[in-house]
Amino acid sequence: MFGRFLELAIATHDIAASVQFYERLGFVQLPTTDAWSYRYGVLSDGRIHLGLHECPMPSPSLSFVRPELARAAAGFAAAQIEPELTRLGEEELHQLRVRDPGGQAITLLEARTYSPAGPPMGGASVCGYFAHLSLPQTDFELARVFWERAGFVALPELDEPYAHLPLTSDRLDLAFHRRRWFDAPLLVFECEDLTEQCIRMHSLGIALSSELPRGADRASSALIEAPEGTLLWMLQAGA
Repeated sequence: MFGRFLELAIATHDIAASVQFYERLGFVQLPTTDAWSYRYGVLSDGRIHLGLHECPMPSPSLSFVRPELARAAAGFAAAQIEPELTRLGEEELHQLRVRDPGGQAITLLEARTYSPAGPPMGGASVCGYFAHLSLPQTDFELARVFWERAGFVALPELDEPYAHLPLTSDRLDLAFHRRRWFDAPLLVFECEDLTEQCIRMHSLGIALSSELPRGADRASSALIEAPEGTLLWMLQAGA
């Protein structure tokens, strides 16, 4: 229903500060097109692509590429999904924006806004290996039905390393967590040696957050916050 995953679109008021932050973590910039009139950049660790948009917008938003978007819009109406944003003019990049049952923004674009070409990477940064994007949800069943219609496959719920419902796809893995546990999306990374990664963070001048998701163990997890507010949660692998 959504097409191919493109990026996690993130709003920032200072794109230079955000770019510098992610580059310190080991992310690399990818070549972008002139699709947007404002400043825009994409950084990647080889597994997750972060689109930094220097403009007001819902953030973060999961962005997908859906060719022939104007024609696909009719399918959303049939599925009783009402877009909150529709831009299908002849002189602009076609886009639709919808929300999942938990309020997560999802943006569909007619075409790519950056080149996938870039240095080969193994999906690891100073944060570790990107595992999935964890989304706060109130009703797991409603959210599961929505995302499975979009092509994701739900797996059995897990209690470790935190209580969540994992979903998989060919381009991006998701998870649902309870809002009462943490009321914000989390980029989740797995570290072979969390202590060593935290030492590297300190040497880079990146502070660890004093707050963690409810009940999280400081011995096996650490949270950092990007300049624009994106939260990256590092977990000790196998903990």
